[in-house]
Parts: sequence; structure tokens; C-alpha cells
Amino acid sequence: MKKILLVEDDEFLGIILSDHLQMNGFKVNLLRLPAKAVENLQNDSFDLVIMDKRLNGLDGTLICAAIRNTDNISDIPIMMMSGEDGAKEDCLAAGANHFLPKPFDVESLLKGIDATIKKAKEHQE
Repeated sequence: MKKILLVEDDEFLGIILSDHLQMNGFKVNLLRLPAKAVENLQNDSFDLVIMDKRLNGLDGTLICAAIRNTDNISDIPIMMMSGEDGAKEDCLAAGANHFLPKPFDVESLLKGIDATIKKAKEHQE
């Protein structure tokens, strides 16, 4: 079972996404404190990080870049999402492996997850 760290400060959206992911066979840790993402990744093993670009006054691209600059977790695949104009370029430049524009449906989310994990695995081999 693939394990996902879902970094989402919106409680309602986080629960909805977490429920959908769990119903589709993923184990999900929902983290509502984005500043703790690096610490969580260092203390547990995950197959993927999913996070929004805009997180409780923080820019998720800063967290993405911090993950990429932390040796023991720098290769964890990251999927970012946003509805902001220009967000895709910002997220990919920060080190995200995949970007999902908002709004999205569950099928698009699941396809993005599968593609991101598969591509990261191929890159590591």
C-alpha cells in the first residue's frame, strides 16, 4: 500500500482528499501544519507528498524547495496543486514532480498520483 503525506491546511478539503485517497487504496497521513512537513518526512517513510501551493500564509513552493534541499528526503516525489495563474511554473521550478490544476476531479488526482510515483520510481532505477 502506497503511503502519502497530504499537506493541507484546509480541514474540510484535507478530510475529503484523505477519504478519497483511502477509498482508493492509499494510506494517508494528513498534515495540517505545513511547517512540519520536512520533520514528518524525516521521521516516517512516504511514497509521495501532495500539497497545495497556498498553505496557511505560506507558499508551498518554499516547503517543496526545503524538501529538495534536505539530503535524506530530497528524492521523495512531490505533487503540488493550485488554482492560481502561473502556479504550475512556480511549483515545477521549486522541485515538484507533478502539478495538478484546481479544480480537479478524483480521477485526475489518482492519475496524477500514479504517474508521479511511477516516473519517480523509474528515475531512481
